[in-house]
Amino acid sequence: MKILAIDTSASPVSAAVTDNGRLLGEFFLNTKTTHSQTLMPIVEALLKTTGTNIQDIDIFAVNAGPGSFTGVRIGVASVKGMTMPLDKPCASVSTLEAMAYGLPYPNGIVCAVMDARCAQVYNALFRLSDSQPERLTPDRALSIDELAQELQNYTETIYLVGDGAEICDKAFAEMQNVILAPENIRYQHAYGTAKAAEQLAQNNRLCSSDRLMPVYLRLPQAERELKAKHQKS
Repeated sequence: MKILAIDTSASPVSAAVTDNGRLLGEFFLNTKTTHSQTLMPIVEALLKTTGTNIQDIDIFAVNAGPGSFTGVRIGVASVKGMTMPLDKPCASVSTLEAMAYGLPYPNGIVCAVMDARCAQVYNALFRLSDSQPERLTPDRALSIDELAQELQNYTETIYLVGDGAEICDKAFAEMQNVILAPENIRYQHAYGTAKAAEQLAQNNRLCSSDRLMPVYLRLPQAERELKAKHQKS
């Protein structure tokens, strides 16, 4: 089973190809270049260098959210465009869950956090057992203070990952069991997306391209401002 996985949910962009769980290749960029310019050249180069024909891909996986509204839309639209002509299944992967699958730690709590602005983060917690993540919470948007209070219930080592990890690490400075993951594994990688997609395939939770949609935990800023304006008037 060959999987092409992509991630455009935050500043980094990545793509990976796996074959029955084995990583054939992965490209990762964190240059803040527009994903609409970098994603498809990365995918094309990855397929070429791994000797993979796009028709041979069995599953197309994407981090469908949460994350940057524009970034998530680019990733989802790109996968839709690739799968529609091929009539291949898609895997809609949680960005936060992909982070947990991409870590090398055997045990502990994964605290995946993405900066949602306004002192909030997109977050989910996972417990690692022999490197396999078990979801402890749904994907949610909550304040950093609320997350800090919740983490006090855990005595295990807590690994902070995601683009909100550094902000949370500073806020959680007094918590001795909280560790900021090294930068090379801190951000979501497409390999984690592929690993999460394998589980979705095993659980018969794949979808067709027409059902693949972005997953947002809150309204875009423009819609929130418009809603607030209407409430005032």
